[in-house]
This record gives sequence, structure tokens and C-alpha cells, in this order.
Amino acid sequence: MSRGPVGIGVIGAGVISDQYLTNLTTFPDVQVRFVADIDLDRARAQAEKYGVAGSGSVDELLADDSVEIVVNLTIPAAHAEVAHKALDAGKHVWNEKPLTTDRESATELLAHADRAGLRVACAPDTVLGAGIQTALRAVREGVIGTPLSATTMMLSPGPESWHPNPAFLFARGGGPLLDMGPYYLTTLVSAFGSIASVAATGSTAFPTRTIGSGPLAGTEFPVEVPTHVGALLRFAEGGASAQSTFSFQSALARQGFVEITGTDGVLVLPDPNRFEGDTVVWRRGSDEPETLPAVGATAGRGLGVLDLARAIRTGGTERASGALAAHVLDVMLSIAEAAGSDRFVDVGSRAPQPDPLPADWDPAASTDLG
Repeated sequence: MSRGPVGIGVIGAGVISDQYLTNLTTFPDVQVRFVADIDLDRARAQAEKYGVAGSGSVDELLADDSVEIVVNLTIPAAHAEVAHKALDAGKHVWNEKPLTTDRESATELLAHADRAGLRVACAPDTVLGAGIQTALRAVREGVIGTPLSATTMMLSPGPESWHPNPAFLFARGGGPLLDMGPYYLTTLVSAFGSIASVAATGSTAFPTRTIGSGPLAGTEFPVEVPTHVGALLRFAEGGASAQSTFSFQSALARQGFVEITGTDGVLVLPDPNRFEGDTVVWRRGSDEPETLPAVGATAGRGLGVLDLARAIRTGGTERASGALAAHVLDVMLSIAEAAGSDRFVDVGSRAPQPDPLPADWDPAASTDLG
């Protein structure tokens, strides 16, 4: 087993790479050693900005023996291809969400990693932030009794007004369900366990959208997926259920709405697309809420990569596992199928329910990695 800080290589130097690089370059237990992109100038610029020694092409990154984990920040349609290449090169993989865009490629990716003795993990790691982790610990501790049901809501006009190149978010593999669903569904699976079946409806408000900012402002692009999805979820254990709405067609934004109802009360969770935020408890029989301050890590994107790195070194189990991400993908695809079939759709996969992080888990600490 290797020892010391885990070497990181980032593939994809686009918008989201800033958030990852800001954090990964400050965690003592990892070391970013290479940034790659098809645009070599962009890769070089990001490497220089964050003090990373290496930059260049994907092939150059994969040939670097000091890179142990590939952080795959490519567009969803490229997630599987790039991840397979990383595994072929003997690297562990952290994929941005979704894991892949279809069940078959997700299954193949996890099987490839298993054969190679490597690990695949996947965003979102917002669920590892202090906000959601505090709420999940409260669920485990029985603060609201036995969890019975949940309601989640993500409503927005859509990202085309602010994103400089948003077309991929409205293409196959995107839309509010696959783009934003992982945050909410990963939170629900972490609280309740696997989802067994789903029903849903969907709609599309406009056949095209127009980019509202950046150098491509004014450019029109097609919408290939439903931009509003309402889902009913049934969990595999305990008879629990949830209702979830994902929309890119609401003029009234309502993001980060997650409530979990139990036999003894209700938890109002913070935004699952954020790493912080307090949890509010409404106890049965009480007229006043109680606030549970967020306790834990709030560093931002990259916490999942760090958890993966520490698990690799210690032989532990990463929380944002590929199996969890594959189940969430299966759920989302089942929701999409249900929206077009007017019936409940069974979810064939199951995933391990990750344990919450300890309240004192500290990304800024240098742990004993040898």
C-alpha cells in the first residue's frame, strides 16, 4: 500500500474545476499534481492559478505515475469513457455527477473497477458537508423518531441565464432531474436507504433556450429533456416514501427544500447543494422549533475526493461510493421512465447506506497516512 498524501489529477479545467482546485490544493492528505483538458491553454492556466506542477493532455495525465486518483470533471456524456481510461491506467476515479448517463455503462464501470482492484466514487459530496451530515446524524440518533416520509423541492427558471455554456444541461444526461436530482436523492438515500420504486410526471415548457451571459450570450440551443419532473418515491425498507420536484421552468425559485417527517417530529434540512446550513427540528407537541447548528466540514467540493483518498490509504470505505451513485442514477432513470409510462417503475439496484461522518472529521487535518 502506498503511503503519504494521495496524488490527484484533474481532468476538465472548466467552471467547476475552480471549486475543486481551491479546496484540494489546501487539504494536507492530498496533493494535486496535474491538470488536463482538451484545451491545453486552459489546463495550463488553471495549473498556474493553483500552483499545480503539471498540466497538459489527458494522456499525459494518465501516464503520470504520481497521480493516484483522477478527478473527472468532464461533461456527463464523457464521464464513462474518461473513467474507463483512468481505470485502464491504474488510477482510482472520482466522477462528477451523474456517474454515467445510463445503467449499463454504470454497471460496466463499477465492474471494471472491481476487476482492477480500484475504486470509483462520485459526486455530489455536498452531502458530506456539515449541513446535511448534522441532519443525518440527527436522523440516526432518533431525534424525530422513526423516519416516515420526506418532501424535496428544487424549482428555478433554469441555469441558462447565468451559465456561459449551458446547452449540455438541457441535453440527454442533463435536465433538472439528472443535474440537480443527485443532491436531493443522495440525501434521501443516505437518510432512508435504497429506493425500491418510483412514479412520476414530466413536462417541457420551451423547445429551445437562449444563453443569457458570457461570450455565447444570445445563442439559442435545443431542449432535449423534460424541464419539470414530479416524482413519488417508495423506499425499500420500513414503508417510507417521499415526494420530489425538480424544475427548470419556474419563475419562482425554491431551492434547497428538504423536509423529513418522523413519528416524533419533522427535520427541515439545509440546501443539499450546499455544504453548510443549520437543521431545524419541529418536535411533535411543541409550538416552537429547535435549531441544530451545523457541525462538521464546510470546505466545499473536494470533500468526497478527500474521503476517498483517506479510505484508499486506510482500507476503509468511501461514503460517496460508486455503488451509491449508480443507485441514484438508476432511480433517476426510473423516474424518467415512469414519467413517460403512467405507472410505477421498480428500481432494480440497491446501495449501501453510508454512515454519517464523525462530527470532528476535519479536512484540514494531516492524518496518519504513512
